[in-house]
Amino acid sequence: MTYTLYYTPGACSLAPHIVLREVGAKFDLVAVDLKTHTTKDGKDFYGINPKGYTPALGLENGEILTEGPAITQFLADSTANTTLAPKAGSIERARLNEWLTFIGTEVHKGYSPLFNPAATDEQKKPVKEKIASRLGLVEKTLGDGRDYLTGASFTLADAYLFTVVNWSGNVGVDLSPFPKLQAFQARVAARPHTQAAMKAEGLI
Repeated sequence: MTYTLYYTPGACSLAPHIVLREVGAKFDLVAVDLKTHTTKDGKDFYGINPKGYTPALGLENGEILTEGPAITQFLADSTANTTLAPKAGSIERARLNEWLTFIGTEVHKGYSPLFNPAATDEQKKPVKEKIASRLGLVEKTLGDGRDYLTGASFTLADAYLFTVVNWSGNVGVDLSPFPKLQAFQARVAARPHTQAAMKAEGLI
């Protein structure tokens, strides 16, 4: 199986990009310009993913799978990788989904308003305060002696959190109150597959 990952450099598509490398999958990368909604080779991205945003994963049978948490769980399950995603039906898998949901709805979406160029500093202030409260919960979790969100092992949730929190410098979110989170970011960034994904996207 060879996949096609439609991605935008540094966007939330970085998480499935990292996971593709973690599971050892064969894949092609197709960059998408989200301003013009076209692929690097000039195709209309809406014709590939009607939602208009990345990530999207092309399967060999022509199907397109969207939404990062769905894509990463599919990749882990299809390769029977129980380190990245514990067995379905287990409490450990439920904990993973708990984190994926929290990151998606409370952290990822929390950052979104900060990318609006029309937003004023005054408008951004409460947004940043809410993000800080959510990151405080992550900090507390990591403060329990965990290297990663669910324990000692790197999972899909860690790839997703790393990707989102990595936007902080670009949108003015101060991470200095969160030393454990900063250490987590450095830990994930140093992973070989994270390094490879970021280099391929021109991020480092």
